[in-house]
Amino acid sequence: MPRVTWLFEYPTLNGGERSLLATLPAVRAAGYLVSAIAPAAGPLAEALAAEEIAVAPLAFRGADGTRRPLETLRTELASRIADCRPDILHANSLSMGRLAAPVARAAGVRSIAHLRDIINLKRRAIADLNEADRLLAVSAATRDHHVAAGLSPEKTHVLHNGVDLDSFHPRPRDGWLGRELGLPADTQLVATIGQVVLRKGHDVLIRAAETVATKMGNVHFLIVGQRYSIKREALDYENQLRDACGRGPLAGRVHFLGERTDVARLLNEVDALVHPARQEPLGRVLLEAAAAGTPVIATDVGGTREIFPDDAHAARIVPPDDDAAIARELSNLLTDPDARRSLGENARLRAETAFDIRLATEGLVRHYLEVSAPA
Repeated sequence: MPRVTWLFEYPTLNGGERSLLATLPAVRAAGYLVSAIAPAAGPLAEALAAEEIAVAPLAFRGADGTRRPLETLRTELASRIADCRPDILHANSLSMGRLAAPVARAAGVRSIAHLRDIINLKRRAIADLNEADRLLAVSAATRDHHVAAGLSPEKTHVLHNGVDLDSFHPRPRDGWLGRELGLPADTQLVATIGQVVLRKGHDVLIRAAETVATKMGNVHFLIVGQRYSIKREALDYENQLRDACGRGPLAGRVHFLGERTDVARLLNEVDALVHPARQEPLGRVLLEAAAAGTPVIATDVGGTREIFPDDAHAARIVPPDDDAAIARELSNLLTDPDARRSLGENARLRAETAFDIRLATEGLVRHYLEVSAPA
C-alpha cells in the first residue's frame, strides 16, 4: 500500500487544513495509507485522531510563539520523514513546502507542495520550493503570481479546492440562529466568515455595515471566526473592530460568534455572506456558501472570479477596500428576495459543476500517481 504523509504547520483547523482533510475518504479509497506530521495538540490533532491518522509530532514554534530556526526544523523533519517512511510527502502550505522540499529530496522521497497563498517570495524561498517534484496552486491566480516570480511553470499545476455538496447544501431557513441570538423573527442576518485578520477586510465590512444600518433597522451582522495571531498589530486590529461595532448605528447589532462548528447550517440561516478580503487565493468559505445556496458579495481579488465568473451570475463582485460598493450591493440584495434567490440558485449550480469535492480528490489522486510514477 503506497504511503502519503501530510505535513501541517498550524494546530488550527482553517481552510487549508479542512480542504485537505475533505479529500481523505477518497484518497484512502484510492489505496493510500495516510499519516501526518503536525503539531501534537489542538483542533487539527483532534481531527486527525478522529480519522485515525497516525501523527508524528513536530513543533514549529517555541513556547513564546516565535518560529523555530529553519535548519533546526529541517533536521527534525528529516527524522520524522524517516519514521513515517512515506512514498510521497505532501506539504499542505507554501511555507511547509519551502521547509520540506529540500529535505524530502535529500531523503529520496517524492514531494508535493500546496500553494494556498498569494504572497511575494524571496529568491531563496523560490529555489527551495522548486526542489519539490510538484507544486499545486489552488487557483490560476495563485499559479500565475508565483510562476511570474520564478516558480517552475512545468512543476506548478492548478488544483481547485472542492466542497462536500452533501454537507453544504440549500436548506429551508427555520430561524434557529436568530433565536439563539435573541432576535426578532423578521431580522435579516448578514455574515462574514474567516480569521479575524487585516487581510480578510473586516474593517471594510464594518464601514459598509454602518451605512446599511442607518437605513435598515432590522439587519444584524455576524462575524464568524477568531483571531489566531498574538502579534500586537493583530490584537489592536480586533480591538478596533470591536470598538467600532459598539457605538453609533451598529451598537448591539454586530455579533462576534467566534469559531463555529456548524457553518454548514449557519449559512442557510443568513440572508447574505459578505467576503471583503483584500487577498484570497481561493476562499473556502466562498465555495461553502455557493454550495449552500447563500447569496454572496465578494471582493475581486485572487481566485474569486474563478469561483464566480461573470457569465455564471452567481455572486456580486466588488472592488477591494470599497465599503461604499459593499453597502450598495448589500442594500440592494436585502431588499430584493428574488435577486437573493437567483444568486443562490446560480451559486449552487456553479458549486455542483466546478467544485464538487469528488473532482478535487480525483485531481489530487492523479497528481499522487503522476508524482510517484517512475521517471
